[in-house]
Amino acid sequence: MKMEQGQNKPDEIFSCTRIAEFQNYLHQEERSRNTITKYIRDLKVFFTFLDGQPMDKEALLDWKKHLTQTHAPASVNSMLAALNQFLEFCGYGQMKVRRVKTQKNLFRQEEKELTAKEYRRLVRAARSAGKIQLALIMEAIAVTGVRVSELRYFTVEQVKRGRIEVRNKGKYRRIFLTTDIRKKLLCFAKFRKIIKGCVFVTNSGKPKDRSNLWSEMKALKEKAGVKGEKIFPHNLRHLFARVYYQTTKDMAGLADVLGHSSLNVTRIYTSSTGEIYQRQLERLTILQI
Repeated sequence: MKMEQGQNKPDEIFSCTRIAEFQNYLHQEERSRNTITKYIRDLKVFFTFLDGQPMDKEALLDWKKHLTQTHAPASVNSMLAALNQFLEFCGYGQMKVRRVKTQKNLFRQEEKELTAKEYRRLVRAARSAGKIQLALIMEAIAVTGVRVSELRYFTVEQVKRGRIEVRNKGKYRRIFLTTDIRKKLLCFAKFRKIIKGCVFVTNSGKPKDRSNLWSEMKALKEKAGVKGEKIFPHNLRHLFARVYYQTTKDMAGLADVLGHSSLNVTRIYTSSTGEIYQRQLERLTILQI
């Protein structure tokens, strides 16, 4: 199937079969489940936007313009990435749309940054509400820096060894457990009568994922006295990264622990807040007259 003069009917390209083939391709490329789900969802939204119109470069640019008016730049680029990947897969790489240029934010957003004190309040709130598993999951993420999608690797067998071997996004890394979190995980597994396999599971026995964990954490906001915009699982990973870097000043080591292939990604986790930068400027008294 080749596109002539950069134009094709949407139903020719965005057929259920073609999307299914693309989804299978992403699986073979070892993309994460969340990435695959998002790419397919974004493609279907674009297909709906076309509403039977020819898919040419003008339509693609209209889509980009529509996104810039309704979404934040990061979201726009994320949705364009899904479309561009699909176009490349179909052999229409020449029609890919450029990303929206954005200026890098040099500072963390303090209003969305979870502090160590707030984290402790969340864990205590979960415990007092009888949410023992939730409290332990938050603690496990905060002291290891794992992604939510990597919690499924926390098996009884690996916890006993004191290290978690993670295979994610086509990469392998080893995560070491502190003595404290290892004991807590084993005690929890024993209490739940989990002899083998995943430690963190739902009532139906399936591994916990981002959706049910997110809602459980949000429910703690009033009891913990923490703003809702600060409460989401990935913020615990950010907290770990900040504490690790503040303690060790080892950026390369942190990148390895987090599973980053680029230090530029790790720097996002460890950047200073605007307030800290302001205090640093105030100390430059040598330049004052």
